[in-house]
Parts: sequence; structure tokens; C-alpha cells
Amino acid sequence: EFIKNSTNPFRHATGEGGTMFDAGLARYQSMRVNYFEHFKPTGHAFRLGMAVVVLPIALYAWAMKAERDGREQQYRNGEVAYKDRLFKFI
Repeated sequence: EFIKNSTNPFRHATGEGGTMFDAGLARYQSMRVNYFEHFKPTGHAFRLGMAVVVLPIALYAWAMKAERDGREQQYRNGEVAYKDRLFKFI
């Protein structure tokens, strides 16, 4: 119906002005706004949240700690000269 009314060449003669009301678009926007009001916490939602939010943060923290511990071990063993160390002015 939206396409029928929007492509009607005689629409201006009816005295309607402004934008057209699209019932389907209004329902879609209402559904998107009210999505979280109808959210039900389930095991699947929990696993998805863990996989998308917590797991990447934990993996990044683990990789950063492993890299820093390895670099610290090299510094303590004397494998890296003072002039070659990163952040030597801190």
C-alpha cells in the first residue's frame, strides 16, 4: 500500500501533505525499540554474551600478560641490552 500511495501521481490533489505513514515501517521501528523489554535470559543468550564480550577480553589479557612476562624474563636474564629495551625512559 505504501508503494501504491507513494507513486500515485494524483496524491497532491487530495490535499495530503508531508510524509506518508507506513504501517509496516512503524511496526518494525516499534519492534526494535521494545526488543529489550521482552528479552528473556536463557542459556543461549548467556553463552553468546560470554563469547562476544568476555572471551575476547580474557584472551587479549592473557596474550598481553604472556608477552610482557616473556619480555620481563629476557630483561632479567640479560638477553636484551639496556640500549635495546623498550620504554627505557620510563
